[in-house]
Amino acid sequence: MVADTAPAASQSKSLLKRLAGPSSAKAGLTTDQSDINRIIAEASKGSKYYENEKKKDRELTERIERLLQTRDAAMKEADLAQVESSVSHLVQLESLRDVSQTIVHIDADAFFANCELLYSPELKGKAFGVGKGVLTTASYEARRFGVRSGMAAFIAKKLCPELILLSIHPERYSDMSKKVMAILARYDPDMLVASCDEAYLNITTYCEQHNVTADDCVSELRRIVQEETKLTVSAGIAPNRICSDKNKPNGQFHLPPDSQVIKDFMIELSVRKIPGIGRVQERMLESIGVMTCGDIFTHRVSIALLDKEFGQRFMFQTCLGIASNVVRPHSREERKSIGAERTFHPLADKDKILQKLEEVAEELENDMMETGWAGRTVTLKYKLDNYQVFTRAKSFERWITKKDDLFATGKELFIPEMPLKIRLIGLRVTKLKDLRISADSGIKRYFGGPMEHTSPRKKRKITIEEPRDDDNYNWQDYIHMPGLDGEEEDKAQTIEEQSSSTKPSSSNGSPVLEGVIPHPRKPISAKKHWVKSETSCPLCGKDLNTSDNQELNAHIDFCLSREAIQEAGGQSMEAKTKAKSQADAWSLFLASKTKPRSKGK
Repeated sequence: MVADTAPAASQSKSLLKRLAGPSSAKAGLTTDQSDINRIIAEASKGSKYYENEKKKDRELTERIERLLQTRDAAMKEADLAQVESSVSHLVQLESLRDVSQTIVHIDADAFFANCELLYSPELKGKAFGVGKGVLTTASYEARRFGVRSGMAAFIAKKLCPELILLSIHPERYSDMSKKVMAILARYDPDMLVASCDEAYLNITTYCEQHNVTADDCVSELRRIVQEETKLTVSAGIAPNRICSDKNKPNGQFHLPPDSQVIKDFMIELSVRKIPGIGRVQERMLESIGVMTCGDIFTHRVSIALLDKEFGQRFMFQTCLGIASNVVRPHSREERKSIGAERTFHPLADKDKILQKLEEVAEELENDMMETGWAGRTVTLKYKLDNYQVFTRAKSFERWITKKDDLFATGKELFIPEMPLKIRLIGLRVTKLKDLRISADSGIKRYFGGPMEHTSPRKKRKITIEEPRDDDNYNWQDYIHMPGLDGEEEDKAQTIEEQSSSTKPSSSNGSPVLEGVIPHPRKPISAKKHWVKSETSCPLCGKDLNTSDNQELNAHIDFCLSREAIQEAGGQSMEAKTKAKSQADAWSLFLASKTKPRSKGK
């Protein structure tokens, strides 16, 4: 009887925690949230949200059971002494620790709520939340009752009957975010903006130049933010990007650049505080006994045996408090997608849903035009009224940026799914092309101006200069080059667009010449384009001294091929040699660590 009750009790506990939501660790909430979680569960019971969360909790429980079975089987078969030895070797990662930099994590306090206070000061000291359907944030007075972001408004009202609900005003938050970030940029122009109210700064250089301590620098920064914006921010100071939200709101915490102090601090830190560890990973770690970073070392053998699930190197570095201290803005090359979505009360009416979709398409077009992106794959996302999420996608051979294309694609993907009752709809564009990158690259720059970004089907001229009808014009200074059309141009266009939408590389990782168009095998254009003759090859510098078109083409083709082959071949050989050396070293390491087993074991 006890054996049957235990799993049910465990599942009930995990479900209560899941229903509490991902923001249950927010600053300002009570430490013991057992009573709050029970109220949330009772208020949710019987709803579609409750049933969906119950289903996800059951699926995760089954996944954890399989995980534990895998670990137990590995424990029986593995040489635990050998595993322990290899783990001890990996834990010695002190050489990776760098305490030379001072990194600050800035986080605005209840950002949306405090922005609203600027417009409604009479709310000061009262419990209120921002958002009528689902809360985006809550004041610290409301958080004492368990109210927080991501919570349904009706549940928040159950926890705090006197709660005041405000409408969302995105334009206000955007305006204040820009002001706060402008102040932070005075201390680190290369800061990493993590969200509209959160950023990482490296203040090492600033402190050296102004001869101030990190604490004084951050105190001054927080004071200036409050004076100029009337908002408060909290700060975590450390030698890397593992920063704490201690002393929130309107406070700061400094973890000194001392190896032992950092390790002592990490021992009691919840694994949920580590960037990259979410609710699912947290519960899976709890299943093997890991609740804090200190538990990682205690259960190091289990983590090593489940390396594919957790990533033992990452976990051991986390245990020691070793993290990146590199702070720089996100590069445009790192962007993989751009999207927009809307959440609303459940809708089943097709026309109303399509109206929401059109609003999303318009917002996404504005974002793409403002930030300079186009894409080839459009993905529709929708969430049913029972909180199940689905996606549908369509790819194109042309670049998509316009609202009409986005809306038409979303509609085409959504209509076959009807009838549906949904509470969220969104569009996302992937396989991006950066429209801000100059096309003036590769061989094109030797023969005229840059090519414009146009539709893949639209034909573009290889050259830009036409012969003039002029008495002083020397026709011998010009030679004829055939253009590209039809199938050959389509292939060339595709190659060029692929190279501009991704980092150009060959199959072995070596760079390739960007924008190089294959020479057509046949004369295919009746229309003549004209290019002024060069006295030397733009690639090798050799004096051509020819007005023969075929000879010029053959020479340039030869130079391009030779340069590409030499570059790719050299880098390929270097990569292969490096890979072989690493593989040999790893094999020797494994051989030295592996003990031969006797027969029958």
